[in-house]
Amino acid sequence: MEITAGFITDFLGGTIKGDRNAIITGASTIENGKPGSISFLSNLKYEEFIYSSDATAILVDKTFEPAHPVKATLICVDNVYESLARLLEKFNTPATAVVREISNRAEIHDSVMKGKNVGIGAFSIIESDVEIGDEVEIKGQVFIGKGVKIGSNSIIMSGVKIMEGCVIGSNVIIHSNTVIGSDGFGFAPTGEGNYVKILQLGNVIIKDDVEIGSNCSIDRATFGSTIIHKGAKLDNLIQIAHNVEIGSHTVIAAQTGIAGSTKIGEHCRIGGQVGIVGHITIADGTQIQAQSGIQSSIKTANSKLFGSPALDYNNYLRSYAIFKNLPNLAEKVEKLNRELKARVHEGDA
Repeated sequence: MEITAGFITDFLGGTIKGDRNAIITGASTIENGKPGSISFLSNLKYEEFIYSSDATAILVDKTFEPAHPVKATLICVDNVYESLARLLEKFNTPATAVVREISNRAEIHDSVMKGKNVGIGAFSIIESDVEIGDEVEIKGQVFIGKGVKIGSNSIIMSGVKIMEGCVIGSNVIIHSNTVIGSDGFGFAPTGEGNYVKILQLGNVIIKDDVEIGSNCSIDRATFGSTIIHKGAKLDNLIQIAHNVEIGSHTVIAAQTGIAGSTKIGEHCRIGGQVGIVGHITIADGTQIQAQSGIQSSIKTANSKLFGSPALDYNNYLRSYAIFKNLPNLAEKVEKLNRELKARVHEGDA
């Protein structure tokens, strides 16, 4: 990559403060900016680095006002993260069309229907009656079970398992070692103190534009479908149980677990290590801070929650400010109680 700061500014629809002709040859973090690189500042926690960075250009918010002189050319945009994503996507796109190949070491059933320019890596297994759309890339050592459908332009990374009957939309990315359609956790206790397995007869539906991280498990439904709706983004190491629904454009961070039949709304943001019980609903736009526990339905849209069990975000912060000082508060209360008793005793005397 070798382009000018002015070209980047025009591409992003921003404004520039500095040299439009400055040459950009790569990208860097703001802490380790080097001449010729472009960096970004979106979190003001890192503002101190902008004044010492050797980066040639830095993406900043249009509202940013430097407190000190900045050596770099500033490219001012409405949304730094969105602009960065657009920039990286543009310059990571191959100049020529990608020609995909099907490895002769892949095992593909004769009934598989493949679209145009499909790639299938070595040691992948694709069972009967699978349908694969145009421009799909399936890496090595992938397993795709009977009757699976995969939409166009999707990418299935190495080691992914997609079990029978599941449906994957278009423009979906599934990262390594994730399992789609594993059995839901269903067992019925008997009078003898043991458990009988409940067959899981449903499937998983992943809709368009979803991205799923590595080492996730998304269980098939007992009946019907476990559904991840359009544009949802899942981090690594997430467990989604049978019959769960994740709303459109909801994002979920790593190590979150969601129990069976819970319905999560659209545009929710769920932090890492959140635990959510089964058979509840979570309203659109809900934000749940990391390590929170959700034990009942959230009915108010755009709620912000924290704690375990989770409380209103601001209420939790106020409560925690008191909680962490409880030993000192208890000592003060005990001291006041002793003084009060002493005064009462003196009055009786």
